[in-house]
Amino acid sequence: MLADRRWLVLAILCASLLLVSVDATVLHMALPALAEDLRPTATSQLWIIAVYSLVAAPLLLAFGTLGDRYGRRRVLVLGYVVFGLASLACAWAPNVAVLIGARAALGVGGAMIMPATLSLLRQAFPDRAERQTAIGIWSGVAGSGAVLGPLLGGFLVETFSWHAAFLINVPVMVVAIPLTYWLIPESADPPDGPWDALSAVLAGLGVIGVAFAVKQTPHGGAMFVLGPVAGLLGCLLLVAFVRRQRKLSVPLLDVTLFRDRAFSVAVASVLLVLTSLVGLGLLFAQYLQLVLALQPMPAALRLMFVMVSAVVGSVVAGPLLQRFGNRRMTIAGFAVSAVALAVCAAGLTVTENLWLLGPVLAATGFGVSISLTAASDALLAAAPAEQAGAAAAVEETAYELGAGLGVTVLGSIATLIYSAGLPGVAAQARDGLTEATAAAAGLPAEAGSQLLELARAAFVDGLRAALVVGVVLFVLATIAAARALPKTKESHHDDRA
Repeated sequence: MLADRRWLVLAILCASLLLVSVDATVLHMALPALAEDLRPTATSQLWIIAVYSLVAAPLLLAFGTLGDRYGRRRVLVLGYVVFGLASLACAWAPNVAVLIGARAALGVGGAMIMPATLSLLRQAFPDRAERQTAIGIWSGVAGSGAVLGPLLGGFLVETFSWHAAFLINVPVMVVAIPLTYWLIPESADPPDGPWDALSAVLAGLGVIGVAFAVKQTPHGGAMFVLGPVAGLLGCLLLVAFVRRQRKLSVPLLDVTLFRDRAFSVAVASVLLVLTSLVGLGLLFAQYLQLVLALQPMPAALRLMFVMVSAVVGSVVAGPLLQRFGNRRMTIAGFAVSAVALAVCAAGLTVTENLWLLGPVLAATGFGVSISLTAASDALLAAAPAEQAGAAAAVEETAYELGAGLGVTVLGSIATLIYSAGLPGVAAQARDGLTEATAAAAGLPAEAGSQLLELARAAFVDGLRAALVVGVVLFVLATIAAARALPKTKESHHDDRA
């Protein structure tokens, strides 16, 4: 029985989640070295980072339901294979176009892997109180993975090269496949009706259209008109997807789940939190390396404040939820993160202040870990047991879409502010701080120093603007949780029949 070895199952599920989470951010510290080698434009750099999450997000529902129908372990192992092969393609990509394509293939593998984590966790831990502890560990791994990615990427770049940031996935895949077969039994709950491929296409193209609009529109240029058009088409496709789900006897996604306010708020909270966390994570990685001029490993070690506090938060989240209830802990986690980012925005400068940065990063990691644990618990508790797979796919979609939107939205905002802060400077330098550094190297010493000083100040202004947006997102999540989540503590019922 799955429940009889539930803690071993949790270990392999968390290992799978850690792998996918790490790869979403592993390039944050490796990007400058990669950019020096392949010379991508500023827009291409954002696509190299964002395409992984933006491809995975629209595919999660499809692969989640395919796992329910044909076997969750089967799809999980196939995801390992795709992920490993795509990692090899990324490592040896000869140019930017091939790298972006291979990163997209990584997203496909990640979409196969991710839905199994929460759905199998729901089955392995039917007792609510025990499941809250498991979800706390799961959330801690998710948050830690996003922070471990830059740390691992920094170590690999400094020790080897940016290629190693992808090659590290291959031995992990080799180990993960037999462990999955050993620890996790096959499980499937095939519905009576057929799998609706058209719904999967509508959902996928809809999300891609919206994502393209968010990514491309702020940069203007020849592609400016295509951004709003793609966004409008994406929204129309998503509306068509929802309408189709309501008519199907066996929908790809039971949209009636969103009638539960707790479920809807939990999904929205995950989306908002990941948008802030991943987007700001990329900008902070660039801030540490390009503004403070830290090497990859020292820069990544600064991010350990987030990782350590997230781990602490994941350990205490379960007991805190059981004592104070989901609503209070969700609000507290969001509020702590909002205050921390506001303090950071007020005190950020072009010189390092570890007394400010350390506590701010630690408080953010702790608050995010608590709030994500509470949101995941609310989401799984709101969904019936037979819809656990659908609920898991929805949350994982929010995770991946939030990660992708974080890079595109906050990255675009920071880029716009950065470019506006460099009037009269060469177009190359206005594309990004990496380009400004390269341009400064070709100038006389004094002119190059002045350009770098202006560029670093403009980057800090852009990061500060992104921090303010992050504060707003956390405040919105706090308000939504306060209004929609139940005011009483939930009973810790046992879901076993």
